[in-house]
Amino acid sequence: MENDHRDSSQDEKWADLLSFQHFQSLWPARGYGYGGRIQEIRAKEFSRLGDLIYLDHVGTTLFPQSLLESFMNDLTENVYGNPHSQNISSRLTQDTIEHIRNRILQHFNTSADYYSVIFTSGSTAALKMVGETFPWIPETSEGSGSHFCYLTDNHTSVVGIRAIAASANVLSIPVTPEEVLLSERNHRAVEEHHSNIPHLFCFPAQSNFSGTKYPLSWIQEVQSGMLCVNKTPGKWFVLLDAASYVSTSPLDLSLHRADFVCLSFYKMFGFPSGLGALLVSNKIAPFLRKTYFGGGTAAAYLAEEDFYFPRESLSARFEDGTCSFLDIIALKHGFDILEKLTGGMENIKEHTFALANYTYTVLADLKHPNGTPVARIYNDTEFRSSDVQGPIINFNVLDENGHVIGYSQVDKLANLYHIHVRTGCFCNNGACQKHLGTSKEDMKKFFQAGHVCGDDVDLIDGRPTGSIRISFGYMSTFKDSQAFLKFIVDCFVKKAVQLDKNLTSQASQGKAVSESMRLPADNNQANKARIVANKLLQEAITSKNGLFKTPSVMQEANNVHLPEPETNGHDVPISVRTSNGKPATLVKIYLYPIKSCSAFEVSEWPVGMQGLLYDRNWMIVNQNGVCLSQKQEPRLCLIRPFLDLKQNNMVIKAEGMDPIKISLNDESGKQNRACQSKVCGDRVQTYDCGQMIADWLSLFLGRQCRLIQQTPDLSRNANKIKTAQSGVNPALLSLVNEAQYLLINTASILHLQQQTASSEEDEPEEALRIKGLIERFRANLVITGSKPFEEEEWTEVSIGDLNFKVMKKCTRCQIICINQKTGERSNQLLQALSTYKGGKTTFGMYLMNHPLCSSFPAVLSVGTQVSPV
Repeated sequence: MENDHRDSSQDEKWADLLSFQHFQSLWPARGYGYGGRIQEIRAKEFSRLGDLIYLDHVGTTLFPQSLLESFMNDLTENVYGNPHSQNISSRLTQDTIEHIRNRILQHFNTSADYYSVIFTSGSTAALKMVGETFPWIPETSEGSGSHFCYLTDNHTSVVGIRAIAASANVLSIPVTPEEVLLSERNHRAVEEHHSNIPHLFCFPAQSNFSGTKYPLSWIQEVQSGMLCVNKTPGKWFVLLDAASYVSTSPLDLSLHRADFVCLSFYKMFGFPSGLGALLVSNKIAPFLRKTYFGGGTAAAYLAEEDFYFPRESLSARFEDGTCSFLDIIALKHGFDILEKLTGGMENIKEHTFALANYTYTVLADLKHPNGTPVARIYNDTEFRSSDVQGPIINFNVLDENGHVIGYSQVDKLANLYHIHVRTGCFCNNGACQKHLGTSKEDMKKFFQAGHVCGDDVDLIDGRPTGSIRISFGYMSTFKDSQAFLKFIVDCFVKKAVQLDKNLTSQASQGKAVSESMRLPADNNQANKARIVANKLLQEAITSKNGLFKTPSVMQEANNVHLPEPETNGHDVPISVRTSNGKPATLVKIYLYPIKSCSAFEVSEWPVGMQGLLYDRNWMIVNQNGVCLSQKQEPRLCLIRPFLDLKQNNMVIKAEGMDPIKISLNDESGKQNRACQSKVCGDRVQTYDCGQMIADWLSLFLGRQCRLIQQTPDLSRNANKIKTAQSGVNPALLSLVNEAQYLLINTASILHLQQQTASSEEDEPEEALRIKGLIERFRANLVITGSKPFEEEEWTEVSIGDLNFKVMKKCTRCQIICINQKTGERSNQLLQALSTYKGGKTTFGMYLMNHPLCSSFPAVLSVGTQVSPV
């Protein structure tokens, strides 16, 4: 009763924190909702979101439906020609583009008297243009020369300018925000020197990592010499990276006249993408240097001698070739719709900050049952004012012991809740290092360990390599914030409470607790657990439907002793033995002829250098040639392939469809149907299996798709770095993701099933079936084992006469949440796995052939003895 009371009070507390009333009680919430219109905006303009919670607006915001409609109406009513021509349609394009340049300047409260607008492919291209055209003066032996100074909390695209500066023999100097603030307080830290050497200082108006808004007053202070960012005299110019800032905040260039301002419009409107701009102060414009000239930039030139004069206007000189004129025309509709929906950037600023302030307040208040915080938030402000903090929250989730749960694991669970976030270092290593406390040496070690930007290697030696970022946009709602916080509570707070209660209850009732569980257990208890696990396992395997039941064997386990494994005299086990003394065996063999479709179970099967014969030899691709998986299309699991080696064909079945047959080695027309695809980044040679099966699959899945098969001579190697580390020569792969085989242990399945059953009372009955769980983990080889997760300690294993190298643990994704019989999703299994493994979602081991110890071709058979080496 005490636990029930505690749970009830906790639930009430969480319900209160996540309520709209609590949100309204926070003073910034008064700026929320555009006068009550937010729900109407969301329903009318963003209905395509459905249940999706989109929280990556710094990556790109979302476009409203009316923007597309307005733009398409414009295109259907007008004829826009190439702006470099002089006909009527081209003049219309020229005039429209010039109107939009003025509209951009108007949006930032300035005019063509002060700034020129140069269209680019994005803010990165704008930054690169500044680096390539700035009037650098090379360093001399006396030490005089230009300096490029940049804030460490800058995007990668800013830091990249230092490579351009280096090629011009210009010194690059990184400065921290703290150093700039100290310089600001000290004002002029150097003596007065008269120098016209041009220097460039770049900082972001808003950190894309933490959302910190840096003082725009720095612009004038740097330009006037009052703020000497690196104590270097000369003429200082300021490059403002405003890409993140202007998506949710107004920028007044009449007050803060940076010399260069870079923008990306997809961050403001969501559409068009691949279009940005560089705003250049007309004061610096005459000094910019440009060597290359492209179409449309020349007033006059000769092909046979070095004679060239650029066009007069800055934009005409710097926009090489034909600009993306239709995308530029779309900007007009972006500005119009944004103003119409929200009333302006000031309203967007207050709306998004209200959501960020509330989310930050609740997230910072969440605690585990033992009082430790649930999240470590990386912030430089306390979210008290929209003038110093943008709508960005950066954090990592912690377990009850204060250890970081890897961001990729959190991301996988978030996807189950239809929540889209951003993870990693966000192309901002400087801020990432600062907030995560990672040194330069650490970053180099992470790279040497195989971690690169954008991968899912989230922890190395227990230390985070990145974090999680959520960001709000002008169409975000309270329900988005509420859903995100509920996800954190459900997955990382309530789960800890439930697991703690379940384990405590088991201990109090004298139930056996395995050695691999979090609570300590003595050897006697561990032995009992193994006996129980294997007795239940044998019943599950031999029963007709594999349904897990709780028999009376729990009480007879007290009198059963678990025998020690036999050794060869050198403390090396000869074979794994189960609780009844029998060697561990291979009990199931599955292959998946069509990648991501249903399994084909066999009792024995040929094995070759690529693994099981015909395993993942085919895959289904969409109309763009991209491989489909159950993540995007859960109904793939309902497509059931059957291989007949004697008849040399594969029969494909699905409910409501007539079976269709294809040849295993169809040689007709292969040359005409050759195609190239990608699997896990690898290019693979394939051929199309024809229109008949394409029509069959398209009808069943309700989308255009095709079936393709790997070519017989496909020579795709496994990751050479990983295989080299394991001592195996690069192995040949079919269309599998990472390895030739995936092995799971039924003792591990049963152990996890017990946790799932005890912590998830509402889990559908099918998920409680051992057979159903085995199907969800989509293994090739299923073995019996003496204890849960012992396979994670193996380095090699032999099954009969075949030997395998154990590569690594398999990190599971949301596919294990799909019922392989129905295609329905349920979140509980991945959540239970993450909770049980302290935030990780690994289950099963990847195996590769050990060709030095095996001969091919060979045959694997159910009932074969399993022996770790």
